[in-house]
Amino acid sequence: VQLQASGGGLVQAGGSLKLSCAASKRTFSNNAMGWFRQAPGKEREFVASISWNGGRTVYKDSVKARFTISRDNPKNMLTLQMNSLKPEDTAVYYCAAARFAITTMNVPDYNYWGQGTLVTVSS
Repeated sequence: VQLQASGGGLVQAGGSLKLSCAASKRTFSNNAMGWFRQAPGKEREFVASISWNGGRTVYKDSVKARFTISRDNPKNMLTLQMNSLKPEDTAVYYCAAARFAITTMNVPDYNYWGQGTLVTVSS
């Protein structure tokens, strides 16, 4: 396993969760990283992306101002702080590493994927 996501769980609407993604066996410090999610019966969708050095971030419109993506390259760690959670945020969340250094929202641009962590937001 090269990417391991954790931190999911059950939370009430309006609550917060922090997802973490630990990289092992190799470093991704030269790669953009991203978070995606997949709700039951839906396609995997982009949530957030961060460039190789953290200098640029991009978010899905519906999570802007509520979610924050960050990375710690020396620790090989990616995080997603999720605040003001809504029931529609319920999904399995995946971390991923891109083929290149700049941010991207496209699933095919990512070639390493974690196993996913379930986030359930109750109303």
